[in-house]
Amino acid sequence: MAIYHLSVKSISRSAGRSVVAAAAYRAGQELTDERQGLTHDYTRKQGVEDAFIVAPDGADWAQDRNALWNAAEAAEKRKDAKTGREYELALPAELDTDARKELARDFARELVERYGVVADVAIHEPGREGDNRNHHAHILTTTRTAGEDGLGAKTRVLDVASTASAEIEHMRGVWARQVNMALERHQVEQRVDHRSFERQGKEQEPTRHMGVSATALERQAAREIPGRDPVTDLGKQNAEIRERNRVLETARKAIEKAQELFSGLEKKARQAVGLARKIGQRMEQQREAERQRQELARQAEIRRQQEIRAAEQERQKQLQQELGRSLGRSRGRSRGRDYDSGPDMGF
Repeated sequence: MAIYHLSVKSISRSAGRSVVAAAAYRAGQELTDERQGLTHDYTRKQGVEDAFIVAPDGADWAQDRNALWNAAEAAEKRKDAKTGREYELALPAELDTDARKELARDFARELVERYGVVADVAIHEPGREGDNRNHHAHILTTTRTAGEDGLGAKTRVLDVASTASAEIEHMRGVWARQVNMALERHQVEQRVDHRSFERQGKEQEPTRHMGVSATALERQAAREIPGRDPVTDLGKQNAEIRERNRVLETARKAIEKAQELFSGLEKKARQAVGLARKIGQRMEQQREAERQRQELARQAEIRRQQEIRAAEQERQKQLQQELGRSLGRSRGRSRGRDYDSGPDMGF
């Protein structure tokens, strides 16, 4: 399942850190910190899939990693200055190597376009002793804008508390949208959400941050006895949290399945009711058609009977007329015979 992760941290001198050393470690290269006079060689570091720099238009000089991060160190005078800012991203294991690289580059471009900084991207493979799905990227950015002539003004919007939290939340949303678009392009069904479980309305509990020491102890224990239970308090707490979340997720999926089943049954019931209604309407139409047919037949029979009666009346009339004429002729003949047979007078 695709996992969402984006964390933002600062590289600060107050913590005794060097942005040159941080860049060398993440890129797996050898860089020299000119301010401290120290060389940081991480060329033997394993697991660096790729490393590249995304810079604003015209800032071609920033493609030199050693020149870039020494310029970042030289631009700051304060002992507690922030010399770099790191974005750590979880890359979806569901994507292939090229797709993960392009996804990290897209986010780096977004940072460059929004803040005018330089972004140094290092893509790392999962650790040999950790989760083999843990593909991730480290994007180290300058804290100053970059141009053709070097570094410029500070990106105060990310340094001031009143605006930094809103900016980081915005970029978390950007990363979620970019991940989901990449998953959709590659026809992966899973989606991520940058919101907390509480904001998503989920009952799941977030795991505790392990930290470097606890993580190292857990990895050492796993090397000694593969598959053993966690040995640190944080590891045990996270194991319990993950088990509770697993139970909650199983219950949630069961509820969703039941709701889906109920929705399907409800849909089928609506379809059945609709079909029954259509059948009822069709039967009513057929009954109405039959009633109309019978009424037409009845009216036709009435007209036929009327025509029969009229024809009979006409025939009776004609018979009476014929009888009258016949009687008239008979009376005429009778009077003629009576006249011819009168008494003989002897004249």
